[in-house]
Amino acid sequence: MAVARQLRIEYPGAFYHVFSRGNQKQIVFRSDDDFYFFLKCLREAHEKFGVIAHVYCLMPNHYHLILETPCGNLSSVMHFLNTAYTIYFNKKHERCGHLFQGRYKAILVDAESYAKVLSRYIHLNPVRSEIVDLPENYRWSSYGYYRGDMTPEKWLEVSLVLSMFCGLPDSARQAYSAYVLAGIGEDVPGVIEDSVHKGILGSEEFIERIRKEHLEDMLMKTDREKPQISRLREKPDLSKILSTAQRSLGPKNRLVVPIAIYICHRNTQLKLREIGEFFSLSVSGTASAFCRARTMVSRNAPFARVVKDIENEMFKSGA
Repeated sequence: MAVARQLRIEYPGAFYHVFSRGNQKQIVFRSDDDFYFFLKCLREAHEKFGVIAHVYCLMPNHYHLILETPCGNLSSVMHFLNTAYTIYFNKKHERCGHLFQGRYKAILVDAESYAKVLSRYIHLNPVRSEIVDLPENYRWSSYGYYRGDMTPEKWLEVSLVLSMFCGLPDSARQAYSAYVLAGIGEDVPGVIEDSVHKGILGSEEFIERIRKEHLEDMLMKTDREKPQISRLREKPDLSKILSTAQRSLGPKNRLVVPIAIYICHRNTQLKLREIGEFFSLSVSGTASAFCRARTMVSRNAPFARVVKDIENEMFKSGA
């Protein structure tokens, strides 16, 4: 009996735990050059599609990622990533055929509730595999960036997970490191194991919201691979959002544009590329501004109130 292909639930702002293994468990990273090239592909995926990596770990025969898709375009991102790397790998190592085993796995993640535990699980992969004794001794993961050993590149965002730890940045990094190290020797959390079968990692409320907003409409489509973007009300145009943000924050406030981009992304059906064109920014720059604003809103109650007030004003005005 044929096995149904995993449904891809895609929408703007979704988070995923993505992993892919070598075909027949073969090695997919044979040299340092291979690891570096895959990271280069991640950077190019960020530049082309606006995707943001929050965590990564590249193991010899597989990889794990936590990806955020501001544009709701995971399928395009992963097609580019795996295809570009496979072409490089086959050419360099004089081989042909599939490199990865079947389709990549993508678990939809409730990042607010589970990014913390999932990041620890991913960063401890080399320890569980007995490649290293401590995660900081493994070169090919994002753990060093979380410790502050290196400055993250634009395509890698560490602030979301670190914001879940109290204190200033240095204290948050230390607390995160202690949290990861405390997980050494522990069993893989059951919620992560279950998510592989369910295709979703989240609270009951999150699962119910996804079911109502995305899955029901998706299952009604004849093409089950077509991503479903949540239906939205008519929303105000970008110029009005910008002018309202300027009036609320002050025209010279350096956060006006990031906050306006954040509100635009949340309340319009426009893609990051289209929003970026309005603000004269690249997709990468727009995605970075969105993440910056989201971090501010999550950490700063006054900014969160400003965003809510702007959104309420726009909706009430019927703009």
